[in-house]
Amino acid sequence: MYALVQRQASRFLEMIGEYISMVFDVFASACKTPPSWTLVREQMYQLGVMSLSVVAITGFTTGFVLAAQSFYQLGEKGLAGVTGVLVGKSMITELGPILTAFMVTGRVGASMCAELGTMKVTEQIDALRSMAINPNAYLVAPRFIAGIFMIPLLTLFSIVMGIFGGYLIAVFFFNLSPITYFEPMKLHITTFDIASGLIKAFTFGVLLVTVCCYKGMKTSGGAAGVGRSTTQSVVTSYILILISDFLLTMFLNMIHMEMKGL
Repeated sequence: MYALVQRQASRFLEMIGEYISMVFDVFASACKTPPSWTLVREQMYQLGVMSLSVVAITGFTTGFVLAAQSFYQLGEKGLAGVTGVLVGKSMITELGPILTAFMVTGRVGASMCAELGTMKVTEQIDALRSMAINPNAYLVAPRFIAGIFMIPLLTLFSIVMGIFGGYLIAVFFFNLSPITYFEPMKLHITTFDIASGLIKAFTFGVLLVTVCCYKGMKTSGGAAGVGRSTTQSVVTSYILILISDFLLTMFLNMIHMEMKGL
């Protein structure tokens, strides 16, 4: 039993080392010799433009739910006027970045892992190495660049759709005035909230792209292995996104409180 635990721990540490090594190699390759704009543009289209519909639906319906819950919970206490602030704050600082990352992971991250995993088991990646082409620079770097640019933009789009969805429910269903919905946002939503949401979106973008690509590049075992790697990439990305969200929330708010104290 002890030997099994030791082997699992050793393998886990080895995976972390391989993952960090891959991330540094991708970053160095992207900075030293940027990938072709054609490759980056294609990945931006697949990751960003093709995800607009699912991100829009997710953000819009989340705004619906937030506005309805806020009004029902707070309306009877005479606090219906804070509905807009709750929707805005929640979408900007938490739900917008997380839900966008989740949707993109399920729609694009799984596809990345399956594509790279298929290339790995069919020895296409080995063929690239035999031609002196760095697979990280050619395959992963374009996806990495697309991810760090498009995930924050998709997050902003999701936030806007969520606030707009909450506005429709609050104004046209609960008869809240538009001024009552939007005016408190000017007072209570700060630059820190927006910066916090964008920092989280950037971090989530790095995590989901690199984890899914790493799992794809390490695939083995034929078609069954591709399926396993795809499942593991999505689950691992979700877990890391949630953990990093908690850590970033604590870290950013601690810094913000210290700055306010000064």
